[in-house]
Amino acid sequence: MLQPSTLKFLKDLKKNNNKEWFDANRKRYEGAKGDFAGFVQGVIDRFCKTDTTLSALSAKDCLFRINRDIRFSKDKSPYKTNFGASINAGGKRRVKAGYYLHLEPGQSFVGGGIYMPTPQELKKVRQEIDYNFDEFKKLITNKKFKSVYKDISKDGELSLSRPPKGYDENNPAIEYIKLKSVIAMTPLSDADLTDKKFSAKVVGAFEALHPVIVFINKALEN
Repeated sequence: MLQPSTLKFLKDLKKNNNKEWFDANRKRYEGAKGDFAGFVQGVIDRFCKTDTTLSALSAKDCLFRINRDIRFSKDKSPYKTNFGASINAGGKRRVKAGYYLHLEPGQSFVGGGIYMPTPQELKKVRQEIDYNFDEFKKLITNKKFKSVYKDISKDGELSLSRPPKGYDENNPAIEYIKLKSVIAMTPLSDADLTDKKFSAKVVGAFEALHPVIVFINKALEN
């Protein structure tokens, strides 16, 4: 579980997203960051029994900086109002399918997959789904997966409006082949975040997703 003070810090940061306030509340930030890092490390320690590729991973390899890159953004707010952790075998900078935890009061979620891969990597994933659709379909219709995620996300911004070059509209896998990102997510309530069973909930969500992650990474490695 996370401390209520961690959520309070993020809520206050959202209302006071400026350097002066942040500098005055840096100790609160360090405490909140440490709380989140400790939670993520606990999740890794539990989940690596299922996904052994994560056994050498530490939370510091997974956490994103709170500073925003504002160089090309109209929004010049200097800080993110969330904590995020990308958990995969190579850490947050490795281009592999992995797991993600997003902590933001009122907008938290857990899930994973592969987000906006390069054209070459996406080609491999699409080809794997096409060639082995029966296997992929079994993974995403599995009772455990569906109970947590229901399906792979098909939000409009994640999918092409037409089939990519070389694929027919009547391909049985086409709705997944058209995806630009292959991810699954499930929301987390604020009550979840401070519940004693929160770690188990996150680990359970990762376990439900694990076979899909293995499938995607197999495609990338081929």
